[in-house]
Amino acid sequence: MAGDAKKLQPIIIKRVKKGGHAAHGGAWKIAYADFVTAMMAFFLLMWLLGSTTEGDKKGIADYFASPLKVAMLGGSGSGDSSSVVRGGGQDLTRQTGQVKSGEVNAKRHTINLRALKEEQRRAERTRLEELKQKVEKTLANNPKLAALGGQIRLDMTKEGLRIQIVDENNRPMFDSGSAVVKPYMRDLLRELGEVLTEVPNRLTLEGHTDAQPFPGGERGYSNWELSADRANASRRELVAGGLPEARMLRVQGLAASKLLDSKMPDSPVNRRISIIVMNRDAEDAVLKNLPDDEEETAENTDTPSAQNASSPAAARR
Repeated sequence: MAGDAKKLQPIIIKRVKKGGHAAHGGAWKIAYADFVTAMMAFFLLMWLLGSTTEGDKKGIADYFASPLKVAMLGGSGSGDSSSVVRGGGQDLTRQTGQVKSGEVNAKRHTINLRALKEEQRRAERTRLEELKQKVEKTLANNPKLAALGGQIRLDMTKEGLRIQIVDENNRPMFDSGSAVVKPYMRDLLRELGEVLTEVPNRLTLEGHTDAQPFPGGERGYSNWELSADRANASRRELVAGGLPEARMLRVQGLAASKLLDSKMPDSPVNRRISIIVMNRDAEDAVLKNLPDDEEETAENTDTPSAQNASSPAAARR
């Protein structure tokens, strides 16, 4: 019976799989890559520190200690990267600062405001001269306006570029006693309005008459009102040509107070419209003399001043 029990005992066979590894995933690769990156960054930092001079190190340290001070005083910080002596120069007792051959005051960069303003004036005058040539070229290239060339006078004044459109007996800008612009003069003004958009300067627009008294008409209406109305009519045509309203600083009627030909007060050339492309000095002078509320209006709105302060009568609109 015992022999039979041994025969019936089960036999257990254990097989070991070869080449197997514990389940751990690929996390070690990420850790190893981080380690290599950190070592590379460490060695790069060590190399940079080894190649940086003491002066540069000191400058960097000073910058992070007080960056605003270094930024205001200029330079790269204290220390001299070209000297083996700490602090630079020949003074072994100095720990900071940049000393070459004794104490040297830093150069101060100053701006000559007068020279800068003069440079701006020259640049502005050059721009106005170019505008003058542009107007002359525009008139010459337009067959409709070429016939009016004799009535256009351009010159440089202390206020800027002055463009004057004068009357001729056979070709007036307006009918006698009227402020309605003639069709050919309307074309000229609109063409000028387009050309004047090329510069940012502000404008003064003046209306002038000859010395002949205003004939008849409603009571109290004189050459003062007539010249102002003609100036405003010309302003509207310039704006129709593309000139922004805000570019107008003054629109004024001067009647016969500024004759072009004082020897012949009744001459047609005294009846004219003057467009002054103002330089900065002239513009500042006008704004300085305006009351605060009028100056604010001139700066921030499109409503031009349409009355000369010295005129005895207000301009009709």
